[in-house]
Amino acid sequence: MEQQNNLKKLTVSILSLSLLTVMAGAAVAPALGSIKQYFINENPLFVQMIISMPSLFIILTNLIFPKLCARFGSKTLVLTGLMLYTAGGCIAGLFNNIFLLLLTRALVGVGVGIIMPLSTGLLSFYFAPEAQDKLMGYSSAMNQLGGAVATLFSGLLASISWRFSFFVYALGLISIVLCIFFLPNDKIAGSTHENSCEESSEHMKASTGTSSIIRENIFSIAAIFLLMVTFFIYPANFAMIASQSGIIPHNMIAIIMSGMDIIAFIGGLSFVSLKKLLAKKIRFLAPCLFLAGYLLLSLGNSAVYVIAGSVLIGFANGVGIPCIISHTSQKVGKNAASSIMPLLSAALYGGQFFTPFITSLVSAAFSGGPLLLPYYIAVFSSVLFALASSAIK
Repeated sequence: MEQQNNLKKLTVSILSLSLLTVMAGAAVAPALGSIKQYFINENPLFVQMIISMPSLFIILTNLIFPKLCARFGSKTLVLTGLMLYTAGGCIAGLFNNIFLLLLTRALVGVGVGIIMPLSTGLLSFYFAPEAQDKLMGYSSAMNQLGGAVATLFSGLLASISWRFSFFVYALGLISIVLCIFFLPNDKIAGSTHENSCEESSEHMKASTGTSSIIRENIFSIAAIFLLMVTFFIYPANFAMIASQSGIIPHNMIAIIMSGMDIIAFIGGLSFVSLKKLLAKKIRFLAPCLFLAGYLLLSLGNSAVYVIAGSVLIGFANGVGIPCIISHTSQKVGKNAASSIMPLLSAALYGGQFFTPFITSLVSAAFSGGPLLLPYYIAVFSSVLFALASSAIK
């Protein structure tokens, strides 16, 4: 009985990390319009980098993550990441200089770069494969729930001042408390419960080197990159497009964006049931929903289309992430946390980081282009996402 209670506490502690990860950069997206007005004399790209800067440092941290796993226990790593996330996030609003603000966003990125692989990798480490589909669905649902809460509170706080919107990162305190009490400090790099560290290390060197892992999972890595590019176009552009088009009242933008996260939460919870229903065809669900959602947004002349498109995009994100991560982690096995998860995390946040550059380059190529150009780009990336998903083995 006590062992079962400890397992539940461990599960809650690990899942709490997922509240903080995928939307780490975009949590303050509803305040982006106000921030842009404050920094009106700065390059607009710097303003967009407020939500994409964490992604760059997540990628850089993920590159050294396996070495960190070999040196430190999981609890040490998680608490370090959480403190960087919480402190770096909350202090951003104190600065009047855009470059100092971006520096604090880099700290958030380093924190999430540590947390993200562990938020899913610890599920692979501590739980049997038959339990992982359900837990990965819960993890995705927690991502979206955290996004919904963060987006809603960020929007409400931004109505007072854009500076206050950054206090949503105080949510990290919840995970800090849980992990202090309930998360073991096991080393997860190349370890198993049955083999010695030496044997496992040799096995990993022989059979699961980084280059081998990349080759075996290249389409999963590409698919999660394209998923995030497709999705991230929404939080990076929706508030500004909606404000300029005038179709959606300004005070409803944050509500719609947080509502989309709630739909994504439902998508994550529905993953296991949908996988049983669709079997291998589940891989095409997210690309098709993204495509339909952005086509509706591209019509751009009705609040009904905007809301319906947001719902489809949210559900696609909620079901797409666990689909890729669950399949790939089960394929790799127990060492997923220190092998494939950092690569998937780097690809996912690479999608976040490069999205503003992709949209800016395409916009420049079309001399600015129409207001809805980002949605047209997302339609194209949805098709590429479908192609990558079809190639996953």
